[in-house]
Amino acid sequence: MDKVLIVVGEATETVDTLYPYFRLQEVGFVPVVAGPEKRRYHMVMHEIPPDWDGHVTREWAGYTIGADIAFKDVEPEDYLGIFFSGGRAPEYIRYDEDLVRITKHFFATNKPVASVCHGVEIPAYAGCIRGRRMATVPKCRFDLEVCGGIFVNEPCVVDGNLVSGRTYHDHGHYVGVWINMLNDLRSAGN
Repeated sequence: MDKVLIVVGEATETVDTLYPYFRLQEVGFVPVVAGPEKRRYHMVMHEIPPDWDGHVTREWAGYTIGADIAFKDVEPEDYLGIFFSGGRAPEYIRYDEDLVRITKHFFATNKPVASVCHGVEIPAYAGCIRGRRMATVPKCRFDLEVCGGIFVNEPCVVDGNLVSGRTYHDHGHYVGVWINMLNDLRSAGN
């Protein structure tokens, strides 16, 4: 069982998605992209340019990515871990009942979970982050805290099976920690 879910939707952040996707492949995992439907999705690139006011995100078109599987067809027991990418996608896919089911499985079974940027909106809506420490982009702090989570403004926050970063700038800090958790689980034979 070397499969790991990467959750996407329209306007998923390009770097947030592709960095863990290729890192997983690099160490022998099979990244499986899951979306609301099995089809191609448009990704975006997000940045807060230094010449802007420091709070407004600028968005550019990114690559596309194909979902290997629709949320409704995911059997979460078949996967070692899950990654919640950022971008605008979490704002609307978090309401998908099958994604909520999938999300709850990974928290209930203590499998490795990673989240970056707006990705926090999915486990928050699913009711999985109460009392948990997480990093996220500061503009999502409200989403985290209103659902009972604890905002931590650091590049890598580990709380049990949950690893999180703020934005794509933090990938080099938290993705490796999450992959190590996946490797430990794989080595244990789960």
